[in-house]
Amino acid sequence: MADNNTNKRHTSTPINPQYGHLQPQATDIERLVLGALMVDKDAFSMISEMVHPETFYEPRNQKIFQAIQTLSLAEKPVDIATVTEQLKRDGNLEDAGGPIYLLELNQNVASSAHVEYHAKILAQKFLARQLIQYASKLETQAYDETVDVDELMQEAEGSLFELSQRNMKQDYTQIGPVLKSAVDILQKAYETAGGLTGISTGYTDLDDKTSGWQDSDLVIIAGRPAMGKTAFALSLAKNIAIDQNIPVGFFSLEMSDVQLVNRLIANVCEISGKKILNGQMSPDEWDRLDKNLRNMEDAPLFIDDTPGLSIFELRTKARRLVREKKVKIIMIDYLQLMNANGVRFGSRQEEVSTISRSLKGLAKELNIPILALSQLNRGLEGREGLEGKRPQLSDLRESGAIEQDADMVCFVHRPEYYRIFNDEKGNDLHGKAQIIIAKHRKGATGDVLLNFRGEFTRFENPNDNYIPPSSSGEILGSRMNGSAPGDFDPMGLPPLPGDNVF
Repeated sequence: MADNNTNKRHTSTPINPQYGHLQPQATDIERLVLGALMVDKDAFSMISEMVHPETFYEPRNQKIFQAIQTLSLAEKPVDIATVTEQLKRDGNLEDAGGPIYLLELNQNVASSAHVEYHAKILAQKFLARQLIQYASKLETQAYDETVDVDELMQEAEGSLFELSQRNMKQDYTQIGPVLKSAVDILQKAYETAGGLTGISTGYTDLDDKTSGWQDSDLVIIAGRPAMGKTAFALSLAKNIAIDQNIPVGFFSLEMSDVQLVNRLIANVCEISGKKILNGQMSPDEWDRLDKNLRNMEDAPLFIDDTPGLSIFELRTKARRLVREKKVKIIMIDYLQLMNANGVRFGSRQEEVSTISRSLKGLAKELNIPILALSQLNRGLEGREGLEGKRPQLSDLRESGAIEQDADMVCFVHRPEYYRIFNDEKGNDLHGKAQIIIAKHRKGATGDVLLNFRGEFTRFENPNDNYIPPSSSGEILGSRMNGSAPGDFDPMGLPPLPGDNVF
């Protein structure tokens, strides 16, 4: 007899959290939610985004909600009778507790007044169970000595990212506050010279077409190798961080931070990259270096040269830069070198789609512009003539997703690289670069012509004091790195085929 009493005591005693853990759950609230759904025809629409069958902890409650969901989506009445019939059709009536359990659910709820609040509690409990499952799997793998820790970190970031994306709920906003924000932006543009509403690019004609880099925009800057994508990005970084003192985050996946800064020094100090590497500079150049280094030292430019950066690492680092360094714009060189480790994909195109979509989501979340450099397919190399060499949106590598997600796509194009020295109007293209705005969600497309100083890896406004190379056919600084015909590449890049022609 004593043994029976002991057993009864043990079964009725709740588990002490010091010695064991119960899965997060709220079965009483699950029953309240199911009862409310059967007494109020509008209740389902109020919670359908928050609650799903797997949100419920008890299996029988999962089956009942699934029946209610089926009826609601078919726009059929939801009450104790229709739910009972639906469970019969699904073959789940007995597994769901039978008619008696359904009757208890129905009788215990008088109204659906608190159904939305109760649904939020269930959603939080379900998220907690998912996190426990995620942490348990991670802990098991961490104990396994055969598992590579770096790969485990990438997989952990990917899984956590997927979990957060699945549970992210975007609430609607009434038009009033949004309208006020739009008018504030218009007022700011009116009061700003040139009508800028975003961050100035430093290039007059480009600002005129874009009104500056806009918050929450994903901007793709694309081009073939040797067109000057990185030089253009560095020129933008210089214009924004050094000239305007606006904090910039620069993620360099291809070059080390020292290589990148060497190019930036060449850009700012107007000293050739070759001289920066070998140190053979004139007294005047040493003076320019000394003078400009003081301006560069305190510039709010933050460089991260992590190789093989994943989109999940980028999100973490970008949030930190915005929070701690007040960064207003992020640049990435370049998109195709990123990965989405931790998530499995059927193809590289699917992975790039995830990266592209995540970059756009990050731009919206942080409410800053993100500029990502991108490569182009080799297809245009086989096309002939001025128009044939001109980049098109279809030339974007893995173009579908990138083109769809981007708010703006700009191509960096230097016709002289292809021995094209005049445009269709007969204008001289020596020492010139075209910034082709091929897609622009918020404004016009078109071309912007800039000077390209190859020896300084620098782009300039056409009206800056600069004498372009002669039109005799000799091209000075035709390479992005500024090497003369047959010269050693000062930035350590191998010469391109046909460089001796130039």
